[in-house]
Amino acid sequence: MAVLRAFKAIRPTENLAMKVAALPYDVMNTEEARIIGEKNELSFIHVDKAQIDFEKGIDQYSTKVYEKARENLYGMIEKGILVKDNKKNLYIYRQVMDGRVQTGIVGCTAIDDYINGVIKKHEFTLASKEKDRINHVDYCNSNTGPIFLTYRTNNRINEIVEKETENKPVYDFVSEDGISHIVWIIDKEETIEEIQMLFKKINALYIADGHHRAASAVKVGLKRRAQNPEFTGEEEFNFFLSVLFPDKDLAIMDYNRVIKDLNGMTIGQLVNNIKGNFEVEEVTEEVPYRPQKRHQFGMYVEGKWYKLTAKKGTFNELDPVLSLDVSILQNNLLKPILKIGDPREDNRIEFIGGIRGLKELERRVNTDMKIAFSMYPTTVQDLMGVADSNNVMPPKSTWFEPKLRSGLFIHELK
Repeated sequence: MAVLRAFKAIRPTENLAMKVAALPYDVMNTEEARIIGEKNELSFIHVDKAQIDFEKGIDQYSTKVYEKARENLYGMIEKGILVKDNKKNLYIYRQVMDGRVQTGIVGCTAIDDYINGVIKKHEFTLASKEKDRINHVDYCNSNTGPIFLTYRTNNRINEIVEKETENKPVYDFVSEDGISHIVWIIDKEETIEEIQMLFKKINALYIADGHHRAASAVKVGLKRRAQNPEFTGEEEFNFFLSVLFPDKDLAIMDYNRVIKDLNGMTIGQLVNNIKGNFEVEEVTEEVPYRPQKRHQFGMYVEGKWYKLTAKKGTFNELDPVLSLDVSILQNNLLKPILKIGDPREDNRIEFIGGIRGLKELERRVNTDMKIAFSMYPTTVQDLMGVADSNNVMPPKSTWFEPKLRSGLFIHELK
C-alpha cells in the first residue's frame, strides 16, 4: 500500500519558472554549475550547489555552503520569485523529449514506505553523498529536488491524469536543451482523494533516479522524529518530495564505459582473451556500433569498432542481476581481463550517459582513454525485477532521460 500525500508546494511564479528550473545537482560538476549560475542569477542551481557563489576552491561540504543554500532559497521566497501555495495539492509534471512524453504525478511519499520496502531500491548509496544531501535538506528545511519514482501502469490513474491535462497548465516552457516542461495543479479534493486511494492499492513504488536524495530525506525525517518524540506521523518531515511516473512512459538510455588502459595487453592479446567469453566481430559499417539486442556490446579501441556477443555460460537468465548486460560485461571482461575490480572505486573507468552519444566514446578513446564499450540499454522491467528480488544493480546501470528539473516544486519540512 503506497502513501501519496498532497502538499503546499513552494514554486516559481509562472513568468519565472523557465529561469528558475535547473538540472539536478548531481548531473554536473561545480565548474559546470558555476557557468550556469553566472549566466542566470535566478537558476535554482544557486540553491542546489551553493558553492558556486563562493570563490573557487571552497570546500563544497563546509557549513557555510549549506548556510548559503538556505539563504538563497529563502531569499527567493522573500523576493517573490518562489511562492507557497495556500492549500495542499497534487500536481502533474509532463516532459516531452524528442517527441516522447512522460507524465508524472507530483506529491509526497512516506519515509515509512521507504523503510518498510514499499518504495523499492535498486542501487547502493554512498555515505559521503548521503551526508551532503542530509545537510542540504536539514539546513534548507526542505526537499529541493524530487525523487524520480515509477510504478506499474494503472489505467484509472492514467484516465484521471489525461482528464486533468485538458485544463490550462500553470507552466509550459521549453528549456535550453529543447525539452518541454508542462505543469498542472490538481486542487479538487475529490480528485486528490481518488488518486490517493488508487495508490493505496499499488503494492510497490520503484526509485528510478535519486537514491541518494531519497536516503537523505529519510534520514532527515528520522532525525526530526528523534528531536520530536511526540511526533504524530503527520508532520511534513515524515514525507519527501516525489514525482511518480507510470512505467509505460519511461525509457532508459544506454550507460557506456570508457577505460584508461588495456591492463598491459596489446590489442591482439586483448581480443584473444575476450574470445573465451564473447564472439568477436570487427565492424566496418554502421559505426559507431550500437548494440541491437541484449547480450551484445560494442567495443572501440585503436580506431576500430568490434561487436561482442556473450557466449552461453557467461550469464544466467533466471537471475535478475546476473542476466543484466552490465553484469555480463563486468564479470566476464572488465574484472577478469582488464582488472576493473570495483567500478565504484577504480579510477581507471568512467561512465558516459547515452545522452552524450557514441561519438563521445570515440572522442574520449582518441584523447584521454584507451578503450570504450557501448551498451544495450537496461529496461524498466529489468529494474523492477532486480528491486523485487531485493537485490541491487551493478553501478551505473541506468540513465534516465529527460531529467526532472529542480526548483519547480519545493517541499518544506516544517
